[in-house]
Formats: sequence, structure tokens, C-alpha cells
Amino acid sequence: MSMTYTWEITSLKTQNQTNADGDALANAVVQTYWKKTGTDSDGNTGSFSGATPFTAANTPADTFVAFADLTEATVLGWIQAVVVGGYEEHVNGQIQSQIDEQTVQEPDMPWS
Repeated sequence: MSMTYTWEITSLKTQNQTNADGDALANAVVQTYWKKTGTDSDGNTGSFSGATPFTAANTPADTFVAFADLTEATVLGWIQAVVVGGYEEHVNGQIQSQIDEQTVQEPDMPWS
């Protein structure tokens, strides 16, 4: 059965940080909260909520994206780079488990 996934950011936390070069980076994203939802071909859905921390310590000032200039796609790209390269199989497994729970049936006994 095929699965379609969508991602969304549910919350962000920021903090003023100083990078390794000593540059002050205002409102750097230090914590993200997100949700990945899977929908199977029958329309059943499941979701996984996650949190991914970040630091701007190794971000050069010339590549730093100001908070006001961030897009959801940019932040999702950061998160997906961590999740897809690390534990996406676990996330997708949790989504599938939720879908499986929805589709389990408890029929009457055939002899009743």
C-alpha cells in the first residue's frame, strides 16, 4: 500500500548565539517542533510529532538566515536532513503503527 507524507513545523524556539568566529547571531533557531503525517491509499492517517535541536555555533555569519527571512521549507529542510539521515525508519514505523491500529477489526465470533 502506498503512503503519502506531509511535514509541518508546529513551533520554534530561538536564542541569540555567538558563532565560532565570534559573530553575534540574533534569534538563531535552537529548537524545532514538527509533525510528519502519513496517509495511505485508503485514506487512513497516522502522525509522528518530533523535536529537533539546532545550534548556530558553526554557522558563518554570511550564511546565517535571519529569523524574519526563514521559510517553512528552509526549516523543514534542516529537520529532514537530520531525520532522513538518522531515524526516518522509526518515524515511518510509528506512523504505520497508528494506521494499523485504526484498521484492526474486532468482529463477532463466527459461531455466535
